[in-house]
Amino acid sequence: MEALRSNCELKEPHSWYIFVTTGALGLVLGHPFDTVKVRLQTQTTYQGIIDCMVKTYRHESLLGFFKGMSFPIVSIAVVNSVLFGVYSNALLALTATSHQERRAQAPSYTHVFIAGCTGGFLQAYCLAPFDLIKVRLQNQTEPRAQPGSPPPRYRGPVHCAASIFQAEGPRGLFRGAWALTLRDTPTLGIYFVTYEWLCHQSTPDGQNPSSATVLVAGGFAGITSWVTATPLDVIKSRMQMAGLEQRAYRGLLDCMVSSVRQEGLGVFFRGLTINSARAFPVNAVTFLSYEYLLHSWG
Repeated sequence: MEALRSNCELKEPHSWYIFVTTGALGLVLGHPFDTVKVRLQTQTTYQGIIDCMVKTYRHESLLGFFKGMSFPIVSIAVVNSVLFGVYSNALLALTATSHQERRAQAPSYTHVFIAGCTGGFLQAYCLAPFDLIKVRLQNQTEPRAQPGSPPPRYRGPVHCAASIFQAEGPRGLFRGAWALTLRDTPTLGIYFVTYEWLCHQSTPDGQNPSSATVLVAGGFAGITSWVTATPLDVIKSRMQMAGLEQRAYRGLLDCMVSSVRQEGLGVFFRGLTINSARAFPVNAVTFLSYEYLLHSWG
């Protein structure tokens, strides 16, 4: 959900490189927080954010916070290309206006929301296998292998993917995909609408938003989207770990009911604080980096 500026035009030859660069920057910046979030959502051994961070550092060193980052880095080009390609073309189809024309006359928020939801829906299935592997690797709490110590279950992302395929079949790589789709579809619509609205409120008509506006709008858009996404994000992460724990949920609803029965309604808000804390700087930097690179390349 570390999105870039919504009114980008994908026809520019350098857009793909901008997407990769800014997406990777946001990913590296936010991954340690994401690791803590995933562990809080799927494990009950931590008393809170600080306890999780301290135990992770003591047991796994600083590298423990970056487990599972390699596949997201590799997949960022595919994910962003799908998201922004679909979004840009959906908005073009809805408004029948070019990128330059949209600068002068902003599209309606209904069109922005529909285009964002469309992009979120289609990118979810491209993201699902990569996200599953990321979550599985992030939940490996073993320290770095020492001579004579047993190896971790997964030796890396490729081994993780092959192991899941062998043990759970092709469908295993898409475990939690439906929850991911339900999370991303409305969330990305809300994200784009929030960003565009905040930029529009702070920018004179026909002008580009200032750096300060981009930072604030991107940061608050990220927070808003994660507030709405966190409940389903919890369920998504738990369903992704279910195969490893040999616990079979009968579906998304069963996972929700089982989680509430065991841990109460508060389970849906696990990771919300760190999600929000991560969302502001990651999205602010991602948007600002994108604007800067777009200006430099232009």
